[in-house]
Amino acid sequence: MAGTDSSASSRQSSFNSLAKDLELPVEQGCLSIVVLGASGDLAKKKTFPALHHLFEQGFIQAGEVHIFGYARSNLSDEGLRERIRGYLKGASEEHLTEFLQLIKYVSGSYDSGEGFDKLNKEISEVEMSNKSGSSRRLFYLALPPSVYPSVCKMIRTYCMNPTSRAGWTRVIVEKPFGKDLDSAEELSSQLGELFEEDQLYRIDHYLGKELVQNLLVLRFANRLFLPLWNRDNVDNIQIVFREDFGTDGRGGYFDQYGIIRDIIQNHLLQVFCLVAMEKPVSLKPEHIRDEKVKVLQSVNPIKDEEVVLGQYQGYKDDPTVPDDSNTPTFASIVLRVHNERWEGVPFILKAGKALNSRKAEIRVQFKDVPGDIFRCKKQGRNEFVIRLQPSEAMYMKLTVKKPGLEMATEQSELDLSYGMRYQNVTIPEAYERLILDTIRGDQQHFVRRDELKAAWQIFTPLLHDIDAGKLKAVSYQPGSRGPKEADELSEKVGYMQTHGYIWIPPTLA
Repeated sequence: MAGTDSSASSRQSSFNSLAKDLELPVEQGCLSIVVLGASGDLAKKKTFPALHHLFEQGFIQAGEVHIFGYARSNLSDEGLRERIRGYLKGASEEHLTEFLQLIKYVSGSYDSGEGFDKLNKEISEVEMSNKSGSSRRLFYLALPPSVYPSVCKMIRTYCMNPTSRAGWTRVIVEKPFGKDLDSAEELSSQLGELFEEDQLYRIDHYLGKELVQNLLVLRFANRLFLPLWNRDNVDNIQIVFREDFGTDGRGGYFDQYGIIRDIIQNHLLQVFCLVAMEKPVSLKPEHIRDEKVKVLQSVNPIKDEEVVLGQYQGYKDDPTVPDDSNTPTFASIVLRVHNERWEGVPFILKAGKALNSRKAEIRVQFKDVPGDIFRCKKQGRNEFVIRLQPSEAMYMKLTVKKPGLEMATEQSELDLSYGMRYQNVTIPEAYERLILDTIRGDQQHFVRRDELKAAWQIFTPLLHDIDAGKLKAVSYQPGSRGPKEADELSEKVGYMQTHGYIWIPPTLA
């Protein structure tokens, strides 16, 4: 365990330095993490495994942290531990047992005080036994948004950290944050009456992905990109999310939201912000979020003719989906930014289910070379591609001379594939990174209230038109690229597809 203690100490020292730069307080003492909805799928598959990884790496310590599961299910402490044991991978039995012993379970409803009063007593008991005198309480709502108001009211009434002890209370809420502008504002108002903005952490797990977090470094720490990242050099930008499976038994739930609410309005729009925003004054969370809001407010209203909606054949075979459903399982939407940097550059946000591949990526396509003396325009343009998942990578597509005696050209790439370059590094899961940020009080990678409002202002008119049946989803074949109309739209706004070139992730073999 000496090596583990040493590495944990090194990480703590590194954080202390970062915290000083961001003006975050360096804290120690009793930390209570409460997972509400502890018996649900999100908690079992994401939240508890993320906490386990943080524990394994020494970011949360056995002497400081206590984890509480809260749900309606009638379970014992051991019953919850056994439920989640199978989802905790890669640990020795000793480490696993040590982590599971940190977890206690409290049963109660989400809208009555009895269960939350009992939860508060359990938390207070471990705080009193800790000699630090601090009370840090983190509540993770792994719950449907419909119960957020009642749960938050119970937390506010029964479970806030006592004013007699130093510390804080913070609440993580999961998407979806409403279904349109009005419902999002109503939810924000309800939560805003109970908590200050610096206590609320609206989680979007895409902001915890390694390559998404690399965007600010890439753009603002490399002189190479500073003169290129604008309308003078960039022709178009695509932000793409593709899944090779359908709704898989979640049809009834998905049909209430659709692909725009589920993926584009949150995940892809957050990536768009980091790609398009101006350089912040500093790395302080508020400075970064200020720039994200500014670029969202610069987006023009979406035009109907720059939208393609699709629904895969067989979607309505799910008995939980209405026979007349117009809910899109695919959408391609062009955003246009009205500012000095991006005027005239289309941002194509595209997401779909039941397609021919699974990937998420950013594709920056540059303009044609003026005075093309090599006549290589037909081979394709320069592109800078950031592969977010799977096989995390960044690569630049370039035209080069083909080896041999002839003066022939072909497309190749400069490639940074993480699996090759960082072979002995485990890329952390998004959830563990964002939970750690919450513990540290760093809101940089969370959605602020005015940012959420600006995002919904962009998409609400389109969503209301879809809900009213004014825009129809066209049918597409499962396992295809999606509707052919989407490729036609991309071509119409300027995207030029490269034919004959396929990026192949490098391997050690």
